Amino acid sequence: MHIGIDVGGTNTDAVLMDGTQTLVGIKHTTTPDVTEGIVQAISGLREKHRFAGSEITAVMIGTTHFINALVQAKRLAPTAALRLGLPATQALPPLIDWPEELVAAINARSYLAHGGYEFDGRPISPIDVDELRAHAADMREHGIRSVAISSVFSPVNHDLEVAAAEIIREVLGDDVAISLSYEIGRIGLLERENATVINAALRELASEIVDGLTAAVRAEGIEAPIFLSQNDGTLMDEDYVRSYPVATFASGPTNSMRGAALTSGLTTCAVIDVGGTTTDVGLLINGFPRETANEVKVAGVRTNFRMPDVLSLGIGGGSIVNEQTAEVGPESVGYRLSSEALVFGGSTLTATDIAVAAGRADIGDRSQVAHLDPTFVARVLDRIAERVAEAVDRMRTSPDPIPVVAVGGGSLLLPDELPLFGTVSKPENYAVANAIGASIAQVGGEIDKVYSVAPGQREHTITAVRAEAIEKAVAAGAKPSSVTIIDFDEVPIPYLPGNATRIRVKAVGDLSMEAAR
Repeated sequence: MHIGIDVGGTNTDAVLMDGTQTLVGIKHTTTPDVTEGIVQAISGLREKHRFAGSEITAVMIGTTHFINALVQAKRLAPTAALRLGLPATQALPPLIDWPEELVAAINARSYLAHGGYEFDGRPISPIDVDELRAHAADMREHGIRSVAISSVFSPVNHDLEVAAAEIIREVLGDDVAISLSYEIGRIGLLERENATVINAALRELASEIVDGLTAAVRAEGIEAPIFLSQNDGTLMDEDYVRSYPVATFASGPTNSMRGAALTSGLTTCAVIDVGGTTTDVGLLINGFPRETANEVKVAGVRTNFRMPDVLSLGIGGGSIVNEQTAEVGPESVGYRLSSEALVFGGSTLTATDIAVAAGRADIGDRSQVAHLDPTFVARVLDRIAERVAEAVDRMRTSPDPIPVVAVGGGSLLLPDELPLFGTVSKPENYAVANAIGASIAQVGGEIDKVYSVAPGQREHTITAVRAEAIEKAVAAGAKPSSVTIIDFDEVPIPYLPGNATRIRVKAVGDLSMEAAR
């Protein structure tokens, strides 16, 4: 058996799984201390289905710890952004487009140094060791504990980032946390640099959170390995999380979509995940979320690391309803739903109250919403259906019919028939699909690089890259016999010499429990 947990803004969902079979699932209000909520979730599972700690082989957790810390600008480490690119790139220094409050929250220092490459692999300038040592000394004087190093076109050649990291570590010591941009983002200097700085700022918190989650699980008598969900639908172990906390961003919608795939039996469909605060709409392609091809703004910062292509609406079970306009959200009572909604004795009209008044949900005290005009209730529900249908229509890439699956506890707000799309499927255990998605997540390996493909060597190059992706998945803990290639992109780059081609390959496989232990 294994346990899947997904921490949302309103609810913490947990499931006890036997393979792909859900034995029991629960929803628990998310606590201000998220770790405490995870302890309570595991205890709740045990109350419904007794199990010994030794019977659990793995615990998979999807958490909002890190994105919340960034959005709230709290618990972030003093961070330096070091860019290798002089004499180029001076016009737009690091952190130039960051919100001021976020720059202040990380006590940011930014540095420009020589180095980097042209788009065709020619060096811009060699790195200057004395220059880097001087920058590192300044970092030490200002209490910097985490460093983000980015180099121009490091996805083409990352050796200068590695060399610079060694020099910085010599000055600041082995305790400094260093994040390298070629490991975080993709082509596009500013966005890749931003993602790396975010990752660096979260490194200290990552160790603290991993230690806390481990202690919480161990307190329940479970000694099984712990994994966290990545935003591509795969898992990462504790050590990986400590180095790359940014990879957890948007893991919640990803888990919901993966759970929808299992519970509905569909591998290609539109998924509507209605939670307590937001509704996330995305597309499943071959059982995995479609990734966005555009830059993604996180806490007001442009980034380009891998993220699911998700459209979020401010509609959820805790969303506040405007009694004059019948509009829902984007403001939400969040985890205070159980005390502020009308049906729970509160004074705020929420979408949950509307669902109860319409007879779609049977929770709380229905008499508290008996005064609501049925016409008004119908208007609110129709407006929700209209907005969700528009979102699904915006997400699809062709006019062909596409099945629609609704998951999440708030999907009670949706009708059985959605405008433009027809029947909405609500599979068994839909309310805890996100926790199910976390529990069945696989292990992946991804290669995304620019290669110089010699004439007549295309097939050889592709075969080598595919093999490298598979090896990376196995090294991450995938069962070798289960690894398959699920995504492949080959994009020639005409302005680069030498038949330059960007090749991206993603391989995934089932978690090997032997490797995990």
